[in-house]
Amino acid sequence: MDTTTISKDLKTQLLSHLKKTKSADLISTYLFFVQKKLRIQPILFPKEKMIYEGLDTLISKLEGEGRLWHETEISIQFVKESVNEDTKKIYICPHTGKVFGDNTHPNPQAAIYDWVSQCPENKDRVGGLPVKRFFVSEDPEVIKSYIKERKSAIKKVVYSSVITGKLFHSKEAVFEDFRKNHIKKLSLFEVQNQNRFQIADELLALIQTHLTEEGITQFVESLSAFPEFSSYIKRWTG
Repeated sequence: MDTTTISKDLKTQLLSHLKKTKSADLISTYLFFVQKKLRIQPILFPKEKMIYEGLDTLISKLEGEGRLWHETEISIQFVKESVNEDTKKIYICPHTGKVFGDNTHPNPQAAIYDWVSQCPENKDRVGGLPVKRFFVSEDPEVIKSYIKERKSAIKKVVYSSVITGKLFHSKEAVFEDFRKNHIKKLSLFEVQNQNRFQIADELLALIQTHLTEEGITQFVESLSAFPEFSSYIKRWTG
C-alpha cells in the first residue's frame, strides 16, 4: 500500500478512530483501515452462529436456500371492532380469516387457539385432534387491511418470516425486520479477535489475505507520510 491508497476521507476516518479509541493498537487500527478501504461490514447471524462478510451476502444466501421468507395467502374477513386504528398485533385464522386484535379482545391468543381448534374449515389433524395453527402479524399494513370494511372475504398475498413465523405485507418488510432484530454488526477486528462464532469462508479468506506482516508494514509506511500519525506509529513500533 502506498500513500495514495489512503484517501483524504480515509485519513480523516483513521484519525477519528484513533482519537476515540485511546488504546487502539496497530492490528486493530490496520483492520479498521482494511474494513473502511474495502467498504465491508461484517454481520453476525446469531441463529447460525456464523459471521458473514456483509448483509447482502447473508440475505442472498438465505433467500437462495428459501430460509428467509415464504409467500403465503390469507383470507381477510371484516368483523366490526375486531381490529381498529389502535390495534398493534393481530392473530389470524388461516382457514377463515377470523381475526383477533390485541386491543379488542381481553385474551386474543387464547381466543385464536379456541377458534382454530373448533373452526369447521380446519381439516388439519394430528393424532385425530385439530392442529392449532394460526398467523400472527405486527405489520401495520397487514393490520390496516382488516380495518377496512369488506362485503365478503378476500384473499391477500403476504410474506411470512421463516425465522419468526410473523406475517408482513411485503418481502421488503421481512428484510427490514431481519435487519433490525436478527443480525449484529461487527468490526473486522472483533471478527478476528473472537472464537465463539464461525467465520464464513469468504470472509475468512479476506482476513487471511490482508492480515499479513507485509500488509501491516506497508500500512505503517503509508501512514508515516502523514505527520498526524507520527505519535501513534512511535507508540506501536517502540
